Amino acid sequence: MPGAAVAGVPSTAQLDANARASGNLPAVARTIGQVLFASKWPAQIVKVRVDAADGHEVAGLLLSGVKFHGRLDRADFEREVEELVRRTFAAAPVEEVDLWATVPIPYDKREPVSGDYAQPVSRIVFAVTCRRDELAALGARLRAGRDVYWAPDFLRRL
Repeated sequence: MPGAAVAGVPSTAQLDANARASGNLPAVARTIGQVLFASKWPAQIVKVRVDAADGHEVAGLLLSGVKFHGRLDRADFEREVEELVRRTFAAAPVEEVDLWATVPIPYDKREPVSGDYAQPVSRIVFAVTCRRDELAALGARLRAGRDVYWAPDFLRRL
């Protein structure tokens, strides 16, 4: 039919980027997400958020510390982190990337997980922050464990 509009089918990367974007700049988070979700990573990206305050934009990447999509040792994990940060900076003009990995904490399903009496349901097992001007040194920093948080039990499991 001439002149009929045809809607494009969104890619999996676009769907993931839309579903996992958050922060007060969700459009920027979606842009970053489309770049990151175009690849399959051993450690799953759970959330991409971008927040701005006083003219500063910071991206946050949350990884799952369990149920990896492939074999992952410490060196592989560090390479993935470095590449995720590099691609984030390439995708958007953010000043900083904060990246952390979490694992679930076993909890009693009868206990509240939200509200005043909430108990945490996950814990951070890895964290690193990288400003744009620090990107060139990030790989060496990760390998040296400098200004990087590793939970000892998570590091042993890699």
